[in-house]
Amino acid sequence: MASATPESRREPIVTLIQIVVLALVQGITEFLPVSSSGHLILVPIVAQWPDQGLAMDVAVHVGALGAVLVYFWRDVWTMAAGLGRQIQGRSDAGARMFWQVVLGTIPVVIAGFALKTMDASDGLRTVAVIGWAMLVGGIILWLADRYCMRVKTLAHLPYGEALIIGLSQVLALIPGMSRSGITMTAARALGYERPEAARFSLLLSIPTILAAGLLLGLEVYESGDAALTEAALIGAGLAFVSALVAITVMMAWLKHASFTPFVLYRIVLGVVLLGVAYGGMA
Repeated sequence: MASATPESRREPIVTLIQIVVLALVQGITEFLPVSSSGHLILVPIVAQWPDQGLAMDVAVHVGALGAVLVYFWRDVWTMAAGLGRQIQGRSDAGARMFWQVVLGTIPVVIAGFALKTMDASDGLRTVAVIGWAMLVGGIILWLADRYCMRVKTLAHLPYGEALIIGLSQVLALIPGMSRSGITMTAARALGYERPEAARFSLLLSIPTILAAGLLLGLEVYESGDAALTEAALIGAGLAFVSALVAITVMMAWLKHASFTPFVLYRIVLGVVLLGVAYGGMA
């Protein structure tokens, strides 16, 4: 198997099944701690499909963003209203959460821009890198979930810890590490309850996905690709529905159980990918 090349990023999706599979993979894995980027790299490699193309990347990101906005609409409204009141000179918990999310987003934006400027990201899009990231990320998630206390809620979140969780997002620039996975791991390591760790991770995803979508949109514009075709609209819709279902199921699960199923999935997939990579098949 061979990794996707930069040139293949402009090749279009050619079949409906590709649109459906890639949109569902993006939607389901974007917010679960299993790495959407790793899965989206692996699908074209395994299936021997052309890369999904920039327009489709934008579409599925928009769909996933819509899902988290819908699920956490109360938090989004609270932050927006809090910011409005702060502008009027009255600060509250909503404004505090808004700035915590902003603070937690700054490190990955800076790191992502630097990585793109150095044009170093393509070297990370390999089966071996994804395999190691899946395995190591799964193990540290299990350790944090198993051995760290779980007593804090987001009401206890200071700006310093919001920044620490945000700094962890930088590791998610490695395909397979998982943005949601590493931020949930960091939050659990700091002592936050499982649902609260997932909640802050998903709130952090809003500006992160928005920034990624805008960046991809700019690339679409500069490359001359069609912005939103019928295929992209289908992909956005499927990504929205699947992401909303995945968020709902995960949040319900974490109220009563641990991250262990996600850990086991990551470890098994990581071992398989490393076997493929070092077995001469990648």
